[in-house]
Amino acid sequence: MDTKKLGFGWMRLPIKDKDDQTSIDYEQLNKMVDTFLERGFNYFDTAYMYHNFKSEIALRESLVKRHPRDSYTVADKLPIMMIKEKNELEKVFNEQLEKTGLEYFDYYMIHNLGVSHYELAKKFDAFSFVQKIKDEGKAKKIGFSFHDRADLLDEILTEHPKVDFVQLQINYIDWENESIQSRRCYEVAMKHNKPVIIMEPVKGGILAQVPDEAERLFKSHEPEMSVASWVGSKIRSKPG
Repeated sequence: MDTKKLGFGWMRLPIKDKDDQTSIDYEQLNKMVDTFLERGFNYFDTAYMYHNFKSEIALRESLVKRHPRDSYTVADKLPIMMIKEKNELEKVFNEQLEKTGLEYFDYYMIHNLGVSHYELAKKFDAFSFVQKIKDEGKAKKIGFSFHDRADLLDEILTEHPKVDFVQLQINYIDWENESIQSRRCYEVAMKHNKPVIIMEPVKGGILAQVPDEAERLFKSHEPEMSVASWVGSKIRSKPG
C-alpha cells in the first residue's frame, strides 16, 4: 500500500473533558478518521501510553472496526521505558495487538530512544525482539522513534543496520535547535540510507498558530498556503 506524506497521530485526540484524557469524543474522532481516509490518506500512529493507555483502544473502535484492513496502515510503539523484565516484551506486544484488534502492525518501533532508553533496549535485547516479530509477519517494517543528539543516532544506526526506518522530530523551529538537532539527525539518517518518518511537524499544534507578524510574512510570500502547511516546507526543500 502506498502511504501519502501526511499521517494521523493518536496522541492528541478530541476529548469531552479536558481533565480526563480517557474521555475520547468518538463522534468527532469517527468524523476525523473518515475524512482522513476519504481524502486519500492512510497512515495512523498510536502508542501504548497515549491517552492514559486508551489510544490503542480508540484506534480499534474508530478505525479497525469501521474500515477494511487494506485501507489503512498502523504504526505502534514498544514502550521500552516501561519494561522491567525481558519477558515483558512479548507480553506487551501481544497486548497491543489485542487492544488495537490487529493481527499485525505495518510499522512497529521501539519508543523514544535516548541515552537511558537505549540502555534499556540493549539490556532487554529489544532490537532482536522487534526483528523476531518482523520475521514472524507480525510487523511489516521495524524501526525506532528518537529524541536525542545526532551522535547517539549515528551510534544506534551503526549498531543496528537492519532497522527499516527511523522516526524523528522535525519542524522548522527545531531544525537548528542544539538540543533537538533536527537537521543533524536527519542528515545522520540519510547517511545510513534510512527513510525518515516525521513526528511533531506542527510541534504539538504550536506552529499552527504563529505570531501575527510571522503569519503576515507567510501570507505575503504564499497567500494560498495555510500557516500549518508551512511545516512541510523544510523537508520539501531538502534532498532525499
